[in-house]
Amino acid sequence: MIANLVLLFAQAKAIEVPFAKEIAAFGAADQKNPPAKGQILFVGSSSFQRWSDVATYFPKHHILNRGFGGSSLPDVIRSQSQVIDPYQPAQVVIYCGENDIAGADRPSAYETYQRFMTLYGNIRRKMPTTQISFVSIKPSPTRWMFRSKMIAANAWIKDVAASDKNFTFIDVWEAMLDKDRRPIADIFVEDGIHMNAKGYKIWAGIIEPFLVNQPGSSKSSIK
Repeated sequence: MIANLVLLFAQAKAIEVPFAKEIAAFGAADQKNPPAKGQILFVGSSSFQRWSDVATYFPKHHILNRGFGGSSLPDVIRSQSQVIDPYQPAQVVIYCGENDIAGADRPSAYETYQRFMTLYGNIRRKMPTTQISFVSIKPSPTRWMFRSKMIAANAWIKDVAASDKNFTFIDVWEAMLDKDRRPIADIFVEDGIHMNAKGYKIWAGIIEPFLVNQPGSSKSSIK
């Protein structure tokens, strides 16, 4: 009997939903301090999750950050009802896909694009006219060996803008390369994946023109 209970417990742990604790923490934070509807929602993987002071880069906009570290596109798809839908955002800004390409299952560029299209389609069905923006997969030094797949996935995703006037592709790739067309080393932290303040300043300058105007806010530029 005890052995069976131990086995059941082990099986339950094995099928535990990835990032359940992170998602639950968002829910707890929302209950304690309910966020206003109609904000610009940043969602995706750790490049957003680690941008903890993102709101200070866009002082004329209302930003809500719901990035969760290590996530891939299937994780965001699975969590949409918790990390996107409840906030009724004025705009959804997505950074995700890098962990897919560098992940253990090694999806192709087109498979990564298809995953994005699933997320995009799910959001669009719930929010037919909401602005959706995708920040291009970035050239991380540690993941430079995947650059051809990243470039291809970015190209597939960029094409979505041709058929949806409420979709924008925000290209950060070129701005993160040096004169030798390699990733700029000093905009990353030691792991060669995540960015420091210099990297986020580059992103902010590129992203800001694509952010929608909101009631009570006005456009601003990063100096």
